[in-house]
Amino acid sequence: MAEVTETTAASSSEGKKPAVPETKRLWSDEVDDEEVQPSATEEKAVSELNVDALAIDENTKVNKFLDEPEDSRIQAVTTGDTPYTSASTFEDLNLSPELLKGLYVEMKFQKPSKIQAISLPMIMTPPYKDLIAQAHNGSGKTTCFVLGMLSRVDPQLQRPQALCICPTRELSIQNMEVLRKMGKYTGISSECAVPIESRNNDRSRSRPPISAQVVIGTPGTIKRLMSQKKLGVTDMKVLVFDEADHMLAKAQLVVFVDVFSFVDTSNEIDRDGFQDDSLRIMKDIQRFNSHCQVLLFSATFDETVKSFVSKVVKDYNQLFVKKEDLSLESLKQYKVILPDELAKIRVVKDRILELGENIGQIIIFVNTKHSASMLHTSLVDLGYEVTTIHGALNLEDRDKIVKEFKDGLTQVLISTDVLARGFDQQQVNLVINYDLPVKYENQSEPHYEVYLHRIGRAGRFGRKGAVFNFIMTDHDLMIMRKIESYFNSPVAEIPSWASEEDFKVALKEAGLL
Repeated sequence: MAEVTETTAASSSEGKKPAVPETKRLWSDEVDDEEVQPSATEEKAVSELNVDALAIDENTKVNKFLDEPEDSRIQAVTTGDTPYTSASTFEDLNLSPELLKGLYVEMKFQKPSKIQAISLPMIMTPPYKDLIAQAHNGSGKTTCFVLGMLSRVDPQLQRPQALCICPTRELSIQNMEVLRKMGKYTGISSECAVPIESRNNDRSRSRPPISAQVVIGTPGTIKRLMSQKKLGVTDMKVLVFDEADHMLAKAQLVVFVDVFSFVDTSNEIDRDGFQDDSLRIMKDIQRFNSHCQVLLFSATFDETVKSFVSKVVKDYNQLFVKKEDLSLESLKQYKVILPDELAKIRVVKDRILELGENIGQIIIFVNTKHSASMLHTSLVDLGYEVTTIHGALNLEDRDKIVKEFKDGLTQVLISTDVLARGFDQQQVNLVINYDLPVKYENQSEPHYEVYLHRIGRAGRFGRKGAVFNFIMTDHDLMIMRKIESYFNSPVAEIPSWASEEDFKVALKEAGLL
């Protein structure tokens, strides 16, 4: 049974761990706090991945850093008379010596990135206005809100003061790792509230109230802790939503009576989404602390979400990039026309993996757990070592796979969209869209936000990278053309899927050979 815990990112599991069934999601097969039972098909899909055989060998790390990062093009819109001055150094932010030491010694930062230079003064300057921040994947958004949270905490007050809500368990754990590294010398306490698997359905009820000063977790877990009076919010100073567009994506179907009082007037609201829990968390915090600063971060905010967010937050500042600038200039995007499924596997094997031994790590995105298992089996049968992650895996195995990949111990990761958003691995230089992302409710429409988040896994923080989009059917071609039109960015075509030389040329153009 998937159960709630308020443990650290290194939490252990107990009892038998079930698989998670395919669930209706906007972009991810992540499930938060739901009781599910595995099917025979899912158990077979999990067993084929042979997770137990993974072994950490420090001598086989494949981490390879590329170029230094480049700045993103960011535009700011501020309200009121509060002056903000861009920070050219971290010292300009009047941070504590302990935080500066964490930035320089642990994080190895030299100066703020462009989004950090612009957003941090907005976050850290009284009267602490709300902020809607959109910027490229890999531009340093996590540092913005993590440093913002740490800077607002009173180390002498042993109560929750900053809360970060994330759509997935993996992203919550990743953000917690960043926070603990950055805040190593501050003495600030933190806790990760994410689902684990446990036989005990009432573990959270018997635990003492959270005293950690910063809490990061998934919305279902956080909401449950709040309802059980285990997570107090009276001293909350900062509320962060990471990947905020997804967290609030369908909440526009709700009619607002006032800012935080609402009635549901639609049966179309996606009950599997996160917007209900997210809004209730915001409402409860505002009820006890009307001065809590709300920070909304994502790489994508469409106009509908922007309109809705403007009703939820108060007097807010904005950071954004134009839609056509979102496709990441440092990435080279290609489309590959293929005759059949076997050709797709051949291209992965002969044209990419054979050439890609020296280009760092690769993520291959698929749309379903079935496709993930099929591709995994095919590549393993061909003699390749690959790892695969999807929602049917139990949480302990997912943690193991993510850790191996983030430690650079495996080179190729097959993934559903559970890792499309927020997954930060700077050594990922190449992404393959084995299946193009489409909307669940209308598969004739591309999921533009998911496409952007997927390709953003490569070329993190301005580094070079390449994306190969596989096109096998007329439907695929139509989806690809819509993506090109939406981002106003033509994608180059590989002349022949069977030509090794054509792929060499593409990888050289991307700076990867």
